[in-house]
Amino acid sequence: MFISVFDIFKRGVGPSSSHTMGPMVAALRFIEALRTEERIPGAGELASLNVTLHGSLAWTGKGHATDRATVLGLLGQTPQGLDPDSVDTLVANLGKTRRLTPEGLHPIAFDPASDVIFDFGKPLPLHANAMTFRAFDASGNPYLTETYYSVGGGFVQTEREMTQPHHSLAEEKRAMGYPYAFGTAAEMLAMGKRTGLTIAQMKRANELAAGHDDLDEGLDGLEEAMMSCIDRGFAQEGILPGGLNVRRRAKKLHDELIATRYSNRNAPHVVNDWISAYAMSVNEENAAGGRVVTAPTNGAAGTVPAVLRYLLDHFPETTREQRRDFLLTAAAVGGLIKANASISGAEVGCQGEVGSASAMAAAGLCAALGGTNEQIENAAEIALEHHLGMTCDPAKGLVQVPCIERNAMGAIKAVSAASLALRSDGEHIMPLDNCIRVMLQTGQDMDARYKETSQAGIAVNLPEC
Repeated sequence: MFISVFDIFKRGVGPSSSHTMGPMVAALRFIEALRTEERIPGAGELASLNVTLHGSLAWTGKGHATDRATVLGLLGQTPQGLDPDSVDTLVANLGKTRRLTPEGLHPIAFDPASDVIFDFGKPLPLHANAMTFRAFDASGNPYLTETYYSVGGGFVQTEREMTQPHHSLAEEKRAMGYPYAFGTAAEMLAMGKRTGLTIAQMKRANELAAGHDDLDEGLDGLEEAMMSCIDRGFAQEGILPGGLNVRRRAKKLHDELIATRYSNRNAPHVVNDWISAYAMSVNEENAAGGRVVTAPTNGAAGTVPAVLRYLLDHFPETTREQRRDFLLTAAAVGGLIKANASISGAEVGCQGEVGSASAMAAAGLCAALGGTNEQIENAAEIALEHHLGMTCDPAKGLVQVPCIERNAMGAIKAVSAASLALRSDGEHIMPLDNCIRVMLQTGQDMDARYKETSQAGIAVNLPEC
């Protein structure tokens, strides 16, 4: 499929795109399937349903609020439209009635306390994030069954979609008539050299061909949503939910930076503190279940906005067009990584989340600062290369430790990668395509305990309190 800038960057709610937004979308899809698909032969009228969470969705489902997200999806809530303040009331009401009443369907018996089942056995073979919905008639006969896979970044696929014949991204783009059908970084660079266009210009042309006539308005809306999230985080204090007793730090850090902004005693590296504050603000909001933009995931939602805010606040001459180019270029790189590897922590570890986000941010910043296509590709490769092997081992299954600080480090690496690339001619040893391939291979070799199951690493090495 064509991976749009609005697929890579999606508005939603925390704490996880794969464990919160994806299950919500899957639940919505199953309710729609009950409306539109034929029941299993011999089944009577629809009467009840349950859902089983497999693999990583089970192991870290409580910490990521996967059970609550599934319930909300069954209630018709969407990641984009959900009011976070309404969640407790919606879930509590269903707990009392134990009945779903979707429009166009008979009432469905569903008890969230017993009908969300956590399967801690072996993950299903197609992906670590799987969930199976089963509907029954009044006699307990199967009415409809579907398995969905939450493959990262809020993307959801059925088993049929996962197993259908695979075509390269370039082949799919060509078949759909996109003018710049690159499926690899090498193809992207070759097209740029042949046409004289930048990566952002080629991505823009593809987006317009996909029907996004309001592209600039949409890009500006994404920027506004990212910046608003940072600003909301800077206004919040207190302890994050979940039981780790992690204290919000972004507001205090930002207040101190504002107070000492014009001090002669500021160290030159204070800019890193600004970048960290921007990133941590987003990920604290994400951890609290607030509104964020996947970039490309919720767990990595702070890195790209932090670098974009760095461009906005620390380069006074920056233009809106430069910031649009930032987002288009970042999305082009994110699309390549998703198509050729993975952005799912449960599949390849955090190298696929913060590592991908850092590569996207580095490419975007390099483009906005006037880098050539070759320098942009180099910036993305530098950032991704130096996240290779990074595990996903969240303490208590929460997107807090090490996730919040990790986004800050990813943003700082992105700025350094862009700077290094801009001071070179774009020539380098490791092509971005090869680095993406290495990331996938590393993730495939990684022990499952280190891939968003909270069974090893930092997750099991916290001091006992």
